[in-house]
Amino acid sequence: METPIIKIGNSKGLRLSKTILDKYQIKEKVELILEEDQIVLRPIDLPRKNWEEKFRDMAENKDDELLIDEVFEDENFDEWN
Repeated sequence: METPIIKIGNSKGLRLSKTILDKYQIKEKVELILEEDQIVLRPIDLPRKNWEEKFRDMAENKDDELLIDEVFEDENFDEWN
């Protein structure tokens, strides 16, 4: 498919048809992947989609404990002042 490069303010860009946006479920953003001889546009899904469900699963499986202590025993907070 060939599409023109259009002027957008001081920049240039591509206009994607509603058909393409719908087919590839492109909402607000795309990931731009630069490869050796091509540019790939990939739809960005909601970055935190299903996190709440996954955290609930982790809690049910007892897999939600901290990997390190929040505060190290030898931490000297006076150094931060």
